[in-house]
Amino acid sequence: MRRIKRLKSIGILMLGLMAVGQVNAQIDDPVQWSATTRKVEGNKFEIIINARIDEGWHLYTTKLPEGGPLPTIFQFEEPNGYRLIGDIKELSDSKTEHDEVFNLDLSFFEGEAAFSQLIELTANEATININVEFQACYADKCIYLEKSMSTVAKASASTATIAAQVTESEPEKEIVTTVTPENETNLPEEANAEKESLWWFFFVAFAAGLAGLLTPCVFPMIPMTVTFFMGKQHNRANAILNAAVFGISIVAIYTSLGLIVSLFNLGSDFANTLTSHWITNTIFFALFVAFAASFFGLFEIVLPGSLANKTDSKADKGGLIGSFFLALTTVIVSLSCVGPIVGALLVEAAAGLGAKPIIGMFGFSLAFSIPFTLFAIFPSWLNSLPRSGGWMNSVKIVLGFIVLAFSLKFLLTIDQGYQLNIISREGYIATWMAIFTLLGLYLLGKIKFKFDSDLQHVGVLRLFLAIASFAFVFYLLPGLFGAPLKTISGLLPPESSQSFNIGNNQIIVGQPTYKANDENSLCEEPRYSDFLHLPHGLNGYFDYDQALRCAREKKKPLFIDFVGHTCANCKVMESQVWSNPEVLERLRRDYIIVALYVDDRTELPENEWVTSVRDGKVKKTIGKKNADFQATRFNVNGQPYYVLLDNNEEVLVEPRGFDLNVEAFIQFLDKGVEEFNKR
Repeated sequence: MRRIKRLKSIGILMLGLMAVGQVNAQIDDPVQWSATTRKVEGNKFEIIINARIDEGWHLYTTKLPEGGPLPTIFQFEEPNGYRLIGDIKELSDSKTEHDEVFNLDLSFFEGEAAFSQLIELTANEATININVEFQACYADKCIYLEKSMSTVAKASASTATIAAQVTESEPEKEIVTTVTPENETNLPEEANAEKESLWWFFFVAFAAGLAGLLTPCVFPMIPMTVTFFMGKQHNRANAILNAAVFGISIVAIYTSLGLIVSLFNLGSDFANTLTSHWITNTIFFALFVAFAASFFGLFEIVLPGSLANKTDSKADKGGLIGSFFLALTTVIVSLSCVGPIVGALLVEAAAGLGAKPIIGMFGFSLAFSIPFTLFAIFPSWLNSLPRSGGWMNSVKIVLGFIVLAFSLKFLLTIDQGYQLNIISREGYIATWMAIFTLLGLYLLGKIKFKFDSDLQHVGVLRLFLAIASFAFVFYLLPGLFGAPLKTISGLLPPESSQSFNIGNNQIIVGQPTYKANDENSLCEEPRYSDFLHLPHGLNGYFDYDQALRCAREKKKPLFIDFVGHTCANCKVMESQVWSNPEVLERLRRDYIIVALYVDDRTELPENEWVTSVRDGKVKKTIGKKNADFQATRFNVNGQPYYVLLDNNEEVLVEPRGFDLNVEAFIQFLDKGVEEFNKR
């Protein structure tokens, strides 16, 4: 075929290409095509079309401006046994240069190109016949060619491959969701974060134990118990020994409650179900409201009197056994006041299972038992204790307000976990503001409850607590207008639920952008974007396979965010780390983002169900499928968890969990890009 220089008109170009050349002319065939079929999931397959381009030649992309050369066009014969899903996608990076002949900016491929088309089988087997029309150009000529190829998709096989020509394409890496537990990681960083979390929970439980001592059911028992020991023993040494046994027994009894919870550890799926299911959260909400009502004096929660009487009669026998039964009596009687505290700790601990319930109850009981033991050993210290009185009822009322505020957390869990979208962020904040305003007024004596004594004057401690309560209310106030409230963001609804927002901190929620020629846009409309969103106006996906295809098309690394609707630390990370301008810039520019919700209860179509190789169970919801993927692939079940993958699904750098160090997160993102560019 005769060589022709680039022309300004496609029509002239076609006529030239059809002309007959000289005797010694040769037929140019600069592009070799092949097609492969890869099973994605269920009956869905991905048709990968590969083009090998001879050196010095270039192949135009599928989308070019009007008035330019012919773009690459794929035509699928009338589908028989399958249907097309969406449009064909370009998987390879293209170059864009200004063409002086056409006076247009044109995009093209050099060396090789890959394209992808999703299909869904409607029969057990289908032959996909593909025709491609394309224009290839050299330095001084362009040619127009047509090629045909075919491949086969079988429902019974995970992959099927037939080359279009003699040349076979190199097999692409199969997209895997949760098939094999390869590249498992159990990282020191994750272990360290878990240890820090346990220590933090221990200290929270210890503080809760100290708070429980100030309740009306417990505080008066301290001098009574010490008097019991001093009156029953013949010498001080026996009193100290029995007091020690008494304290150890309290620790053992409470810790055994945590042990029972741990023994019923049914795995991470059980923990996730326990803390996110609407039934358990409704029960917890009702219990916390009941506890608050009890603290306010509406009724008193008491255990059967016969139980306390039986244990008390055993304690009267004295000796070490008597000390144990006195400890048991103390625990039973104290539960009327500290039951809500113990229940809250166990509910919180259930989210972690393992050793967390044991550590929580140990911390609580240790703080609870130490004063009893110390006052029994040093009875003269009793003189320094404040007298029992109305202040103890005030402690109960304050705890009632706090318990009532935190009861809303369980309603929020239901609202977010099931995408009910009933609780708005400003409504939630306004409720908290009302509760803590009433608390401040109570501390100043402006509100009086049933068993309160007359308040003659406001003490210094009450004044400071009232100031703290009102200060917290004023801190919450900007949140009504869209302020992120980073310090407590993990306890609030996501900023995307804010219906009234002003200022620069507005969270933009809407349809993600997906423009073909925009480097920072998405490749296709994200699945589940009608009810799942990313913070801070970020664009991304919520389906792993879809995100991976786009990452390969854009030649960008994949940023996986394992997240949960009910994950408080996830919200904190998004509010305090992701909100940093440098972090947002890197996420938008350098990565394809996919947020995989592990607690979303949206049912999947049956052909997308996954059978776990980890536990053999069928995962039928978005959340269970994502949670199984995280546990199987990365051997981690905690959130947040951030993973950077290359286009071959290999980990680029060590994944990260919860860490509020912004600079470290920026380095994490930069290192991922650096490693990606090396591969």
